[in-house]
Amino acid sequence: MRAFVLRKVGEVGVIEKPIPDPGPNDVVVRTTAALVCTTDVHVMRGVIPVAPDVTLGHEAVGVVHALGSAVEGLTEGQRVAAAGITPCFQCDSCQRGFSSQCRGRMLGGARFTNQRDGTLAQYFLVNNAEANLAPIPDELSDHQALYATDMLSTGFVAAEHAELQLGETVAIFAQGAVGLSATIGCRLLGAGLIIAVESVPARQELARHFGADIIVDYSQCDPVERILELTDGQGVDAAIEALGAPHTWEAAFRVTKPGGRISNVGYHGEVREPLHIPLEPFGYGMSDKQVYGGFNRGGRGWLRRIFRLMETGKVDPTPMTTHEFSFDEIEEAFRMMASKEGGMIKPLIHF
Repeated sequence: MRAFVLRKVGEVGVIEKPIPDPGPNDVVVRTTAALVCTTDVHVMRGVIPVAPDVTLGHEAVGVVHALGSAVEGLTEGQRVAAAGITPCFQCDSCQRGFSSQCRGRMLGGARFTNQRDGTLAQYFLVNNAEANLAPIPDELSDHQALYATDMLSTGFVAAEHAELQLGETVAIFAQGAVGLSATIGCRLLGAGLIIAVESVPARQELARHFGADIIVDYSQCDPVERILELTDGQGVDAAIEALGAPHTWEAAFRVTKPGGRISNVGYHGEVREPLHIPLEPFGYGMSDKQVYGGFNRGGRGWLRRIFRLMETGKVDPTPMTTHEFSFDEIEEAFRMMASKEGGMIKPLIHF
């Protein structure tokens, strides 16, 4: 099979690899469609260290190609999706509800690319398949189902960690695919006022489409001052950091009212600077503000919940797809994703 791999830091390419063989609890999936993620770009740049020639990718859907000897409830040829996180669901961390930290390892559930080959290949292997593979409903296209694997999964977790109650206010910093998904999640959870912080016009338009009530363009004003002005100086009930930068991290603290919540879903490994908590907005440690950093939780049940939202017409994430490519064009798609050329948000790859 052909696989899109990291040759070495700064260099990617397509090489030939053998089709994987499933262990007793595994399933091999023949890929039909995939998305490229900014995390793959982080890997290419060496921010996330991995082995040379490991296959990239963690957002893919396909059909069951081969079943492990112990796998039940799945059949060959069945359309399926696996989340970007594939935990064991047996260890102490999973049993405690922290599936992304599987086996007590930081992001231990992130097996694709980090611990073995990822999904940007003609075939990919899924561990603990009965727990991690979700059949795709007939009503959903592969294109729709793809967004459940990571973007919606991660953005929805960010919204849940904001612990919004009906009618509350929330500010979401950055409207990339995860930030846009968090905006969708906050709308679904009943936020009364959603403030999206974004400067790119196309992303502003999508944020409005997905439920943002007000756009704050940080290139035109101080976003903290503007958000405080919009909330009569009180601040928001919750803030979501979806960029992964020190300045948005601090801004989230500054715009959140005492007793509020800060939900971090941005990846801070690219900048690699210490994150500072502004003391006065934090009440010098006594502001009753809660901080939660979380990630995609994975699993069949979680994917089914997201599928249900799409089946009933409550969510259609596909407007986030700005470009489409064949697998033969994967290197060009990746190059454009790395530079965000052409206003790229998410590229869809057809196999």
